[in-house]
Amino acid sequence: MGMGMGPGMGRFMRLSREDLPRAKVTKELLLRIGKYYKPYWKQIVITLLAVAVGQLLSLVPTMMTKNIIDVALPERDLGLLARFALLSFGATFVLGLMGVGESYLNTWVSKQIICDIRNNMYNHLQYMSMRFFSNTKIGEIMSRLNNDVNGIEMVFSGTVIRIVRNFSTLVFITVTLISMNWKLSILALFIVPMFVAPTRRVGRTRWRIAAQTQAKLAELSSIIQETLNVSGAMLVKISTRERDEYKKFSQINREISRLQIRESVAGRWFRMVIQIFTHLGPVLIYFYGGYLYIQDELTVGAIVTFVAFLHRLYGPIGDLTSVHIEISRSMALFERIFEYMDLKHEITNAPDAVEMPQIKGRIEFENVYFSYTDEQETLKDINFTIEQGQMTALVGLSGSGKTTITYLLARLYDPASGTIMIDGFDIRDVKIESLRRQIGIVTQDTYIFNASIRENLFYSKPDASDSEIKQACKIANIHDFIMTLPEEYDTIVGERGTKLSGGEKQRLSIARAILKNPRIIILDEATSSLDSLSERLIQDAIKPLLAGRTSIVIAHRLSTIIAADQILVMDQGMIVQRGTHEQLLEHPGLYRELYEKQFKGKAADEA
Repeated sequence: MGMGMGPGMGRFMRLSREDLPRAKVTKELLLRIGKYYKPYWKQIVITLLAVAVGQLLSLVPTMMTKNIIDVALPERDLGLLARFALLSFGATFVLGLMGVGESYLNTWVSKQIICDIRNNMYNHLQYMSMRFFSNTKIGEIMSRLNNDVNGIEMVFSGTVIRIVRNFSTLVFITVTLISMNWKLSILALFIVPMFVAPTRRVGRTRWRIAAQTQAKLAELSSIIQETLNVSGAMLVKISTRERDEYKKFSQINREISRLQIRESVAGRWFRMVIQIFTHLGPVLIYFYGGYLYIQDELTVGAIVTFVAFLHRLYGPIGDLTSVHIEISRSMALFERIFEYMDLKHEITNAPDAVEMPQIKGRIEFENVYFSYTDEQETLKDINFTIEQGQMTALVGLSGSGKTTITYLLARLYDPASGTIMIDGFDIRDVKIESLRRQIGIVTQDTYIFNASIRENLFYSKPDASDSEIKQACKIANIHDFIMTLPEEYDTIVGERGTKLSGGEKQRLSIARAILKNPRIIILDEATSSLDSLSERLIQDAIKPLLAGRTSIVIAHRLSTIIAADQILVMDQGMIVQRGTHEQLLEHPGLYRELYEKQFKGKAADEA
């Protein structure tokens, strides 16, 4: 049953990290980001103040060096020397303490914001429709939820802190240099623009390569996710595609290595030029400073201090010239995250939705139409009624729309038109949770978590007692099997329940449904592809599950639905026949064709 791309799906699936540098900083985006930072504004202000004060305090040791050279040593004053040395050490010690506090607050704020964003994003995705999950690769979702969310940590802990730290350093050092000697300051600052342009160019080049690397990493993550999970690994092995998958993996992995090497050596010629200018600055300061010293306009300590501050000046300026790249990167990551958060929930509660009371189980489909894509209708004018406690079977070829009917009943999708009612309630007028709580589904492809049997059973009823769990498992014909396991109900079943057979997983799923105690039961090919013993055990387990409940059974084996109160025969999205087993066999049609084909085949096999 194909599912097409929903509105907007292709747009975000085509987005790659190569789009990141084009992100624009807008007022709306900043305000939206600010909402996540607002709860922590006090900690943020304290952190930024600590950064600024720390940069001011970091000037003290250098200034004390000037005083030692210009005052304490020429006067041979041991007391002054000790005082300046202690002040230098004290400033360094206090700066270290402030650095610890700043680092803690910085990390705490960043992690809290990441936690909030990831929680909001996961919660939003939980309520996306099945159309979203059908059309989106799990690797893409994981990349947004993990890589992108982790990437924005640098917005505060990296980018913002860097801006404040570098700007503070630049201002404090510039003011200090000018106050010491304005002539030498002009020379010192004149050198700075010579390496600003190459620094910016190198930054852009490295970011472009980094963006390409991230795109390749996302591809690698997708391959790992698809080929190293249980089902993917089994398909690879059965198809003997290990070499092909390795070739594809290694090719992308080598491409990543190539890009990472390019990133690490990007701008090596520019860095050589920058290094030359970095060494040229002190030479000019020593030369011109020496001239001023000879003219009695400057002290030796001032020259040494100038050179020390000049080295500290180059880094912040270069950093600030390339910080816009980090801002663009961070904003782009936020845009990717908000793009997911802005995806509309297709299935939502109506504004005036009411809590559905305990239902009896009467189901009505009236003129229901539905399609997964605009090109083809999946269901056309579906009309039927299931009375309370009745068993209705859906029969037809694959792709005829049987499973889709059950999806609509549980509101995993909404019909394009028509009405679905339970006990007279339009299911779009009741709260989704109150509807789904009263519907149990057992499918052919039973999903089992990689957890203990007990934890899997708790999923349908978290507050179930041990006696309830054991009773449900006894009814489902799986309790005796569980008791033979080494850790009984605490046995871990493996990824997707790989330690259990198909029949055992089905019976565990039935036990889960029994614990839930729903009024409506959906069985979708629950006994398909099982051996005769497993099928008999499951059929014995299904009988008490269906007793007194309204049920919809989708069955490939017609022998399992002979006792149904009504059978709906579907073909190409329409109900083409309806009636009991006997009534349908009396008239020519698809049902009789399917029945005769199955039983003739069975007779031939037995012969």
